[in-house]
Amino acid sequence: MIQSPWLRVAFAALAGAVGACGLAPLELWPLSGLALLVLSALFVAATNTRQAAWIGWAFGTGWFGHGLIWIIEPFMVDPERHAWMAPFALVFLAGGLALFWAFAFWAAKALGRNWIWEVFLLIAFWSLAEFARAYVLTGFPWAALGQIWAGAPTFQLLALIGPQGLALVTLLATLPLGAAVVARSRTGILMGLVPAILLSVASVAVAPPKTPVLTTGQVVRVIQPNAPQHQKWDPNFIPTFFNRQLDYTSAAPPVDLIIWPESAVPVLFENAGPTFDRIAKAANGASVVLGIQRFDGAKAYNSLAFLDAQGQLAAQYDKHHLVPFGEYIPLAGLAARFGLFGLASTGNVGYSAGPGPRVLDLGKLGLALPLICYEAVFPQDVNGASERPDYLLQITNDAWFGTRSGPYQHLVQARMRAVEQGLPMLRSANTGISAVIDPLGRITKSIPLGTAGYADAPLPQALPATLYARTGDWPVFLLLLVALAAGLASQSRITRQNNH
Repeated sequence: MIQSPWLRVAFAALAGAVGACGLAPLELWPLSGLALLVLSALFVAATNTRQAAWIGWAFGTGWFGHGLIWIIEPFMVDPERHAWMAPFALVFLAGGLALFWAFAFWAAKALGRNWIWEVFLLIAFWSLAEFARAYVLTGFPWAALGQIWAGAPTFQLLALIGPQGLALVTLLATLPLGAAVVARSRTGILMGLVPAILLSVASVAVAPPKTPVLTTGQVVRVIQPNAPQHQKWDPNFIPTFFNRQLDYTSAAPPVDLIIWPESAVPVLFENAGPTFDRIAKAANGASVVLGIQRFDGAKAYNSLAFLDAQGQLAAQYDKHHLVPFGEYIPLAGLAARFGLFGLASTGNVGYSAGPGPRVLDLGKLGLALPLICYEAVFPQDVNGASERPDYLLQITNDAWFGTRSGPYQHLVQARMRAVEQGLPMLRSANTGISAVIDPLGRITKSIPLGTAGYADAPLPQALPATLYARTGDWPVFLLLLVALAAGLASQSRITRQNNH
């Protein structure tokens, strides 16, 4: 085993970077499992809380530094103004998110009395740290542990236990085994194999059938204009991208619903009457969902509009879960004095948040839950809807994410929401990846990244509400609190008995 404390920290950072290979687009989940085994061995070998915290922070920094490398892409849209921020954004984001994990490692080492208790506490505290990362300060659950399973049958466990539960069982299946190996405990190794075997058996049990799900008989079309972000609002290119979407809208054969991506309409909502008329004419009797920006007084909104089969504006939705530092700046008044606005803000005005999740009635097309871009990252937003929709509908502009890992990881999270709810997902992305996703998270039709085009597909039927759709994250959260409290109480009682 590595003796130098700082060499252990460096090795933990390397293990974190390797472990992130389980995230899209690579989806090499065995490497993630191996990295977690190595990490648990390093953690048990740590001799004090400081070493443990550094190991957890280093692993997290390596994980997030690799997994979130795409975060530099938004700063390259206007490199003369923003490129200098890119390395700082990656370093501070990766290191900041890793602090959640560092605290879990510190607490587990501080409260543990032997390697068994330390690993038990690490699983509990790390799982709670992931809850905090998903909820605190609006949350940022990107690159979560459960996302490594997108290419495996284990992905279907989301319908039962959700993303936080999937992260928990991932830790249960890896950390005890790695710790037992470094502790040279044969009994521990055998016991550590049990959760790994159970996870494998459960994955086989929930593997989706190879047959397609039933469809509603309606056909939807997702449109992908492929407008690079540095050209999207260039007056010389706007007509090209808009006319491209009109052409895709009017293409034969006829469909029931056409979906344009986020901010696809190049005029403001309040001035869009003639533009809506042109879109409705091209749709020729089909309903259309499209992304558009709107102002209400001094407030700007990132919105979605629904044009019914008669071409009338029938519904509208404002994005409510905004991207910090992208669509708005915390302490905006102070930041504005220094000329700092969100990267995706409009006219040096940050976006305002809409009232919250809202199910839209799209007439014969049923009930849809709209999600604009970043909102599909949050399962609690989907569970927060007032009623169960017939499908999820995401419009997004992933041109901000470049062509590396970001768009692929965003697609994985859209698939996760579908599995968690047992609902199909219709996804239109400006530069990709646009897709129709069935309620088992399988892509039935898609358009490759960086390609202009459209895809027609039957609208899948929803499955019955899943266990996770009915309960949300509460069962896993309460289980962790109860297990942690019971474990600490038991450990304290044993310590008192030994002292006596």
